[in-house]
Amino acid sequence: MSAAVNGTAMPRRVTIVEVAPRDGLQNEKQHVSADDKVELIDALAAAGLTRIEATSFVNPKRVPQMADADEVMARVDRGSGVSYSGLALNPKGAERAITAGCDEITYVAVASETFSQRNQGRGVDAVLADLAGVAAATRSAGRFLSVCVATAFGCPFDGRVSAETVTDIVKRILDHEPDEIGLADTIGVGVPSQVTDLFGRVGELTALPRRAHFHNTRNTGFANVYAALQAGVSVFDSSAGGLGGCPFAPRATGNIATEDLVYMLDGMGIASGVDLAQVAGLDAWLAGKVGHAVPGQLGKAGAFP
Repeated sequence: MSAAVNGTAMPRRVTIVEVAPRDGLQNEKQHVSADDKVELIDALAAAGLTRIEATSFVNPKRVPQMADADEVMARVDRGSGVSYSGLALNPKGAERAITAGCDEITYVAVASETFSQRNQGRGVDAVLADLAGVAAATRSAGRFLSVCVATAFGCPFDGRVSAETVTDIVKRILDHEPDEIGLADTIGVGVPSQVTDLFGRVGELTALPRRAHFHNTRNTGFANVYAALQAGVSVFDSSAGGLGGCPFAPRATGNIATEDLVYMLDGMGIASGVDLAQVAGLDAWLAGKVGHAVPGQLGKAGAFP
């Protein structure tokens, strides 16, 4: 179902994938304990988030904040109705996520060669070749597979990424029959016209749900959300407090803030099932855990009216 907003068909309801416990915290210098991560996840579930990216199964030497992935997954509330996802960058990570009980596996392919080498330790072709085993293992375990194309809007090392490069990678991903396809603006360089073009191209290739991951590094994140809604995208990543960043992407600052996204959606009459006040109320708690103010605006400005 879709709603007309200024004459444009948009989804009546969207799904928010909350990424604060993983993408939000992974680049923070101040250690956040497993106790605090589980408390955060429980609070997000209580606020109505039904898909939560709980952790990532990566080398703890490279991303120390995620060293407690197995412990966090062992302690999350299985009775909350939440679908918990774990991010994996290789087949070993995917197997760990499955063993740990993740309901969803989010696998990352990269649209730029240099970032693929920096982020995953191997090139684009090798990452895509590994997807075959990841997809087979995920299907065999009866789990949901979401595949995200990182640096789809630009790379910190290789610069602009062509739309043709992105669509070629998407076609190769679709050969492995994922349940969902995502595009990520990993360093927050995308603009609405790119969003319209890229998600339009992906929509021509598949009827699978499309997932958008935007960073607000250059203040285009929410304009990009609007463009994605116009393109019919109905799944959006966001992070409570607007926390986030990538250890391997220089100057990649926060994700779009969940509370700010919910405020925008509520005002547009697009349902998300998320309680704005509860999510915005986490900002002060998050600031205390990471040792600095968070970028999200609703925790400061409050809702209106």
